[in-house]
Amino acid sequence: MVRTSTISSKGQITVPLEIRKRLGLRTGDRVEFVVDKDATTIRPARAPENPFLKYVGALPAFSSIRQINAWVRSLRDDEEVAKR
Repeated sequence: MVRTSTISSKGQITVPLEIRKRLGLRTGDRVEFVVDKDATTIRPARAPENPFLKYVGALPAFSSIRQINAWVRSLRDDEEVAKR
């Protein structure tokens, strides 16, 4: 399947409807161009990975500020014991 488009004076192109449907692209979506040797591929842009996701679950879940404060106090108490 070969589809063509013309580049405007602003460097813009219109992605043919059939290609937009195939890629699941809608108005406002971002695309990325991947260059690999002789080929360039257009695909939906991937959201950057959240660098904090790896820490999810590392801390206990809290349901109130009191619980958080108690947890922080317990950590501080452990540090004081370790210093002695």
